[in-house]
Amino acid sequence: MQLQLVSPMESVFPGSAGLEPYSRGSALRGEETAFQAVVTGRGDCRVTLDTVAPVRAELFRVGCVPCALPAYPDRVDADYSTTQPGEFPDVLYPIADGALHVDERETLWISLSVAPDAAGGIYPVTLCVEDRRAVFELEVLPVALPPQRLCFTQWFHADCIASLHNVEIYSEAHWALLEKYMRVAAQHGINMLLTPVLTPALDVEVGKERPCTQLLDIAYADGRYTFGFEKLGRWIALARRCGIRKFEISHLFTQWGAEHAPNIYVVENGVRKLRFGWHTAASDPAYAAFLAAMLPALLAFFADQGVEKEDLMFHISDEPSGEHLESYLAAKSIAAPLLPGCMIRDALSDYEFYARGVVERPIVATDHMEPFVENHVSDLWAYVCCGQCVDVGNRFLAMPRRRNRILGVQLWKYRVTGFLQWGFNFWYTALSKGVVDPFQVTDAGGAFPGGDAFSVYPGADGPLCSVRLKIFAMALNDLRALQALEARAGREAALSCLGEGRTMTFKDYPRTDAYLPEMRERVHAALVKTET
Repeated sequence: MQLQLVSPMESVFPGSAGLEPYSRGSALRGEETAFQAVVTGRGDCRVTLDTVAPVRAELFRVGCVPCALPAYPDRVDADYSTTQPGEFPDVLYPIADGALHVDERETLWISLSVAPDAAGGIYPVTLCVEDRRAVFELEVLPVALPPQRLCFTQWFHADCIASLHNVEIYSEAHWALLEKYMRVAAQHGINMLLTPVLTPALDVEVGKERPCTQLLDIAYADGRYTFGFEKLGRWIALARRCGIRKFEISHLFTQWGAEHAPNIYVVENGVRKLRFGWHTAASDPAYAAFLAAMLPALLAFFADQGVEKEDLMFHISDEPSGEHLESYLAAKSIAAPLLPGCMIRDALSDYEFYARGVVERPIVATDHMEPFVENHVSDLWAYVCCGQCVDVGNRFLAMPRRRNRILGVQLWKYRVTGFLQWGFNFWYTALSKGVVDPFQVTDAGGAFPGGDAFSVYPGADGPLCSVRLKIFAMALNDLRALQALEARAGREAALSCLGEGRTMTFKDYPRTDAYLPEMRERVHAALVKTET
């Protein structure tokens, strides 16, 4: 067996050669970082890790997954690892018993978590594979990583968890799985949770339904609605137990135009039936009456649960464009007056929607940020999805890892307050027409570049992390480290650590694997100076 330590920024493909050695890194108190190890040879072997408190190490095998659509053929740039279909390193399989089978080559991922009260110093991490031994030195800086201020939501699809684990929605087995997935989400920086008060009207074919995950129990009798909040209360309590305190309420109108009501089930005369849905125009007075009853009751319930309005986010419709202006405004005129003092945000790309006051709090695609930045829009959010495939950062399987991680620095530089990505665990085909096995189908059935739709995999009894999830968590830590330096030494000191990236935009930024680790070393050196 041969053993080589390499950077977590390296995508080690089956045929990768000329990997740079990587045996030393640094981290702040409370931070998770990582290194990789490439093992070459053949046969069964034993792997052991030796470290000392306050650094905790976890060992994973990096599994490859197939990708038939690495990039859109007509929307691509030169900064992809490859645009050819193939096998991509991504899924992280925990190695709990130290057993590893090597067939030519395996890549290991070693996560290192630093305790919040760690003393500064050098902490060796020793990795042994049979008789081969390698030591990674982690320098812990005597500075704590500050709490995450960025609001981050990556859409959490409760129905996909039920579908892939073959359990009934909101059965006890489903609730147990929801907790495991929520914990992984929170551990990787997701601090706002898409909450299906109503079944999300997202990624669904017109006239069709996604599995009903409506948390609200609704009854209609004698001309009035009544609401049961038991499941929603359980959801909130569970999220809080997992470390999530903010809640993103599912959209009140359908995607791409706000033309219809979402699918909503109501019990009437003892019968549960679909009362609103694709057959309901957004302007239907009956739906307006429903919202007039539901939204005040919902706000009262959240208040009773101690959820402040600033910890809620509401949506009218996802990704409206210019052709949807009239329908969007009509829908907003129904819902917005019922949400006084609440945060209403929607994903969009058209600056005119903001300039005309249609959307006061935009969530902007990163490849359309320029006019919002140039006009100093405050409280600005950003998002990426499949469309952010040229020039800007994203987390596709075929993109270099630096292109995922660069987003943290960009969000800090442009003072972005929130970030949204649509696929924590979307394991359906496009428009939710069918279920996919994400270990075999990574592009939603040929619809989106591989990796766009999910960041976790469904393991036997819960989530398996992806490398892409870990890399974006590093991006969030980059942002927090820059915020720490800015708070201690001023913004100019933090900006100077960006080096050649000081002038970066969302489309133009340093594109070497070494840039971000070296930038962090400069931040760490500057932070240490503030301690002396």
